[in-house]
Amino acid sequence: MSNKRTRPPIAKAVADTVGAGGELHQQAQGTHPALTTQQGLSVSDNQNSLRLGARGPTLLEDFILREKITHFDHERIPERIVHARGSGAHGHFELTHSLSAYTTAKVLTEVGVKTPVFSRISTVAGGSGSSDTPRDVRGFAIKFYTSQGNWDLVGNNIPVFFIQDAIKFPDLVHAVKMEPDRGFPQAASAHDTFWDFISLTPEAMHMVMWIMSDRTLPRSLRMIEGFGIHSFRLVNAAGESTFVKFHWRPKLGLQSTLWDEACKIAGGDPDFHRRELFEALSAGETAEWEFSVQLFTQEMADTFAFDHLDATKLIPEELVPLTVIGRLVLDRWPDNFFAETEQVAFCPSHLVPGIDFSNDPLLQGRLFSYLDTQLSRLGSPNFAQLPINAPKCPFAHQQRDGQMQMARPTGRVAYGPSSLAADSPRESAATGFVTATVPESGVKGRIRAESFADHYSQARQFWHSQTGFEQAHIASALVFELSKVEHLHVRQAMVGHLRHVDGGLAQRVADGLRLPALPDAPRPARPVQSLPTSAALQIIGKMKRTLAGRAIAILVADGSDGAAIAALKKAAMAAGARVKIVAPKVGGVTLADGSSLAADGQLAGTPSVMFDAVAVLLSAAAAKTLSAESAAVDFVRDAYGHLKAFAVDAGGQALLQVCGVQPCAGVVAVTALAEFLDAAKTRQWARERSVRSLA
Repeated sequence: MSNKRTRPPIAKAVADTVGAGGELHQQAQGTHPALTTQQGLSVSDNQNSLRLGARGPTLLEDFILREKITHFDHERIPERIVHARGSGAHGHFELTHSLSAYTTAKVLTEVGVKTPVFSRISTVAGGSGSSDTPRDVRGFAIKFYTSQGNWDLVGNNIPVFFIQDAIKFPDLVHAVKMEPDRGFPQAASAHDTFWDFISLTPEAMHMVMWIMSDRTLPRSLRMIEGFGIHSFRLVNAAGESTFVKFHWRPKLGLQSTLWDEACKIAGGDPDFHRRELFEALSAGETAEWEFSVQLFTQEMADTFAFDHLDATKLIPEELVPLTVIGRLVLDRWPDNFFAETEQVAFCPSHLVPGIDFSNDPLLQGRLFSYLDTQLSRLGSPNFAQLPINAPKCPFAHQQRDGQMQMARPTGRVAYGPSSLAADSPRESAATGFVTATVPESGVKGRIRAESFADHYSQARQFWHSQTGFEQAHIASALVFELSKVEHLHVRQAMVGHLRHVDGGLAQRVADGLRLPALPDAPRPARPVQSLPTSAALQIIGKMKRTLAGRAIAILVADGSDGAAIAALKKAAMAAGARVKIVAPKVGGVTLADGSSLAADGQLAGTPSVMFDAVAVLLSAAAAKTLSAESAAVDFVRDAYGHLKAFAVDAGGQALLQVCGVQPCAGVVAVTALAEFLDAAKTRQWARERSVRSLA
């Protein structure tokens, strides 16, 4: 008998069909490496399971199927309990001013050195599948791959926090997350459990003012500030320590959306922030921040009207000015979102010699919590071996084994002290981390410092530091959020707390909730102080009048004036703006001169909420047609209601009139390009009271 094997006819026919398809795919796509299993075995057919006959059962023997499906089943790791939805990017940090008098950390002493970094910016409350634009705090974490090891600076876009002690963190998160008996609302604080917790936690009142402000509605991830929140210590070569707070300031300036706008963006593009950052980096733009520090001694801290170890407090810049020491530049999107952005593990306990902790009780708890979280999420103490988490400097330790061990330690010595291996790593008094020598004393107990008891003074300071527009937004946000609360006593309790912040604010919110009387204020643990206002706490007052990082839409249709479009696009791009052509159909339009113009977006899927300013350039016939199109009407009305600048020609003006938009500041003829581009640098705030009711 012959030992030669032959294919069954059906199997051969199937294989031939697949083979032909594979050849066509190669011809269309080019040359590709051979597909293999994880063990490197080349795969002949990735489209059909191993079966017993063409219509028979699939065989357990099919190891290729099992490997592929098993890996797919385990593609998702447990998402972060908080900060689940985030976007990340690579870049570098460059020091421009040495702090060698204060620290031995090379990343803060070696001017001109570019230290690789990875940054992840995230929302807090929502899951990984939630939208980018809810009213929420943004986490801002930086991993510095320094020559002395990794330093993780984990912060937020707000300089204070809800609570003073880490033991309350699970309660805070349980309160703000989806209510467990119903599984909603997602990524929202406007519900009973959150405000019930807040109403019983007066230390949160300062943070409440921040989260109800426009700080929690950023226009772009590139337009947020960053704060390390806690006080840390810098330690110099003599062992002397100085307190430090870290700040990031965006090169593009601060800018936020309006609440109505943020809600509509979530519906129009839930990936709005992620897409904006991706498109900017892909186009060669960067995200950039100034890195600043506030440096102060214990003697200075003793003069403050608050305790700097209290995470619900900030140090006003007027009290301790910022010193700019460097810049952060993000310029490269991850190659693989999961491997980098999702698997990156930040821990406040990751630091380098010359940086140390303070006794902030919230920070002290985070030092445990973050590491414990990474062990749960990433499944192994070897998470530091993942490329995104691994140091870029030489490292050597005696840790062995464990789930997902990816290294191959050699030799018989995995302990110390030892004498059996000449190359076994040893501790180094010269280069190693040394904890700051700070005398400590006290009585053991579950106690809170009396200096932490002032819960309202900085909340009042924040309120009085805002512009009138921002105060209206805060009051309106409180009315909106508390209107979602079902329990009357919780609403009343919150308004009572607001009386300590400002009587006028409490009355505005009470009126907005239609409370029959202004509730009593709770007795404060400490008298409320009236602190000096700080312009640094505003957004509108700090906005940069610039088009860099901003986007302008030009709404066109068949018959639009090509010369006007070209002139506007050229001028806007020269000023730093990105310009997109929006048309009724994605295939583009035929201009008045018969030429074609490609569209960047279809009108129905590219609403004006995606842009900072708009131009409406239409023929008379197109204006008449679009006046009956709801997407066009919404495009105009939303842009007007969101206080954006308009450039219009005669046709555009006709559509605006149909939509009820009358000539006013910020609505200019397309021929006045300089006037339009100047107006596009900011919102037309004077228009707001005429388009919506505010508390």
